[in-house]
Amino acid sequence: MTTRRSILLGSVLAVGLLVLGHPSGSLADGGGGGGGDATDSRTGEAPAKSVDPDYTAAVKEIKAEKFGAAIPLLEAVVAKDEKNADAYNWLAYAIRKTGDPARSIPIYQKALALDAKHRGVHEYIGEAYLALGNVPKAKEHLAALNELCRLSCEQYRDLKKAVEAYEKSDGKVKP
Repeated sequence: MTTRRSILLGSVLAVGLLVLGHPSGSLADGGGGGGGDATDSRTGEAPAKSVDPDYTAAVKEIKAEKFGAAIPLLEAVVAKDEKNADAYNWLAYAIRKTGDPARSIPIYQKALALDAKHRGVHEYIGEAYLALGNVPKAKEHLAALNELCRLSCEQYRDLKKAVEAYEKSDGKVKP
């Protein structure tokens, strides 16, 4: 009986560690302009830690496609919290969406320096590189997503579609 209990307890602990070690989709996927630990741009949900009113207002502006209005709000957020990869990702996203993908690249790189596994950053920096005509760099981030996503994830599929559309159109279709 004791051996059976030990095996059961060991199994329960192993499953628990797997669950705790596996990030939830809504927090780790990092879609859209945000991701990682913050707002998922596809669902609009944010965990409790994202209480900065500028951050919240910026996300609302981005959802309304008012990218220019989101930029100063996000600049204020990163000025207060220089370790917020999600805010840097949203900032780069907003800048890219205003038509300046070159300016967004170093901001995405800052987000990746803070969180190298941020799926949303990899997706959107890849799209920024496509907008600049740099397919090899976009494919580097596609490969990174392939590694991060294990089987597949939305960010990988979205970037893959963008790369394929870009290549099929000889660079005419840009994200």
